[in-house]
Amino acid sequence: MKRLFDGVIKFRSEDYEERKELFEELGTGQKPHTLFIGCSDSRVVPNLVTKTLPGELFVVRNIANFVPPYRATGEYVSTTAAIEYAVNVLNVENIIVCGHSNCGGCAALYAEPETLKDVPRVNRWLDLGRDVMKQVDEISGGDETEREWMVEQMNVTEQMKRLYTYPFVKERHEAGKIAIYGWYYVIPTGEVFNYNFDSGYFELIDSEK
Repeated sequence: MKRLFDGVIKFRSEDYEERKELFEELGTGQKPHTLFIGCSDSRVVPNLVTKTLPGELFVVRNIANFVPPYRATGEYVSTTAAIEYAVNVLNVENIIVCGHSNCGGCAALYAEPETLKDVPRVNRWLDLGRDVMKQVDEISGGDETEREWMVEQMNVTEQMKRLYTYPFVKERHEAGKIAIYGWYYVIPTGEVFNYNFDSGYFELIDSEK
């Protein structure tokens, strides 16, 4: 914990002082331009990857960057509530669903039931990705390396489709008021690929394009 406390002290004396006016402005409210739906994985740091400042991204993170289908319910639905708030209250202009390489959540879809017996709520959450797993199994040919990135990328496109089950997202997207993006982040190379709806492929985000 000492490292974390030291980090707080350093933040206050360096980063905060460097952008003091920004933090003072943010003290009265936020107006993020983008809802970023990413994985809880500690290696995925949205503001670092996008080089954005505090106040620009409204971030939702969960295991395997799932978007539960919209439904009317009295349950506590964290991700659904966050999407609702970002779109209907904060009026974000963009939604990014970002998956990543070596995703433990996607890999857990193939775990033996016995290994998940002590995490029943995680196991239940993984139901949101099992349709993707079945689709990949039909086309991957059984190659584990190929299967890994296919599950991770197809999972992103599936979550983008699920955003359309949210009436307010669908309405705004069709009216041209909100854009939806799918990203795939490769951790060891730092590369980020954006999904091209026309080609059906993830394409490297590159300054040359």
